[in-house]
Amino acid sequence: MTTPYRTRSPIGRAAAAAIAAALAGTLSACAETQQKGYVLSESALAQVPVGSSQDQVLVVLGTPSTTATLKGEVYYYISQTTNRPVAFMNAKITDQRVLAVYFNKDRRVERIANYGLKDGQIFDFIGEVTPTAGQETNFLEQAFKGILSSE
Repeated sequence: MTTPYRTRSPIGRAAAAAIAAALAGTLSACAETQQKGYVLSESALAQVPVGSSQDQVLVVLGTPSTTATLKGEVYYYISQTTNRPVAFMNAKITDQRVLAVYFNKDRRVERIANYGLKDGQIFDFIGEVTPTAGQETNFLEQAFKGILSSE
């Protein structure tokens, strides 16, 4: 015995469309953007001008994510913004920043750089320059490796 072919009524089609729209709305509501690491405050950055002491930097900006010694000490504050379109999907890095505070031999701020990506290249948004080759460039390339490889 064969089952007769059934057509949906206009009410059934409207209900199915409403359920599909509600499900799509629910899934898109699960999207999330998350900030990880150091969140840079412009007002805090203004409190550590060139010439500030290393102690003042620690009081205002807090403990750095990591440090290095390059012709003096450098504090690195690293942050990352990720976006996950749907709760069960992997998050994708959408932005990454490395705030670098350089100290001279007297433990005073010599220079500040805010590195990020511009046109797929590591770029200092404060000095508006691309860093040149050397130890620091190697460190920055490693810090941005996850985001550079996804572009």
